[in-house]
Amino acid sequence: MKLSPRTKLLLLASLFLLPIVASTLAYLYWRPTGPTSNYGELLKAAPVPEVSLVDTNVKEFTLGQLRGKWVIVADDSGRCDPACVQKLITIQQVRLALGRNAQRVERVFIVDDGRLGHEFATAFAGMHVVAMPAGVRPSGPLGDRGHIYLVDPNGNVMMRWPAAPDGQRMIKDLERLLRASQIG
Repeated sequence: MKLSPRTKLLLLASLFLLPIVASTLAYLYWRPTGPTSNYGELLKAAPVPEVSLVDTNVKEFTLGQLRGKWVIVADDSGRCDPACVQKLITIQQVRLALGRNAQRVERVFIVDDGRLGHEFATAFAGMHVVAMPAGVRPSGPLGDRGHIYLVDPNGNVMMRWPAAPDGQRMIKDLERLLRASQIG
């Protein structure tokens, strides 16, 4: 069977166009539903609420003061039961495990019942221990004891982990983010 030059040209063009058409259709209509490579739950980026908090030195503090840094935010009571202490230890170890990137990450512990534990400020050096104002109970990362949140350098809440996280998997998430990030 002899093919005309026009048919040969069309076959050759379709050979190059077929992968483009297939990838476009796959992008538009096929969404993978399998497990993702990240451990933490990615959230729709939303600005962190600007609430005036009080730090251990009884100075006003807002999360906006840490703009330009990645911030790990944990919330619990001032009594801090053993699960809370383990949460703080995990956050501290995760930050230290980041090595040279550790200075790009800050930690904030929000005490939601108004009692500041100065012992936490000394036991977990470098962590910002802050208290909620009396009667204030915001939603999101500033009022959720069930999760640990990550705030990006632009001040947006973008990821959360369970309150009792797997530290190794948390480290992998942060390393991946810090390697890809052009900010913070």
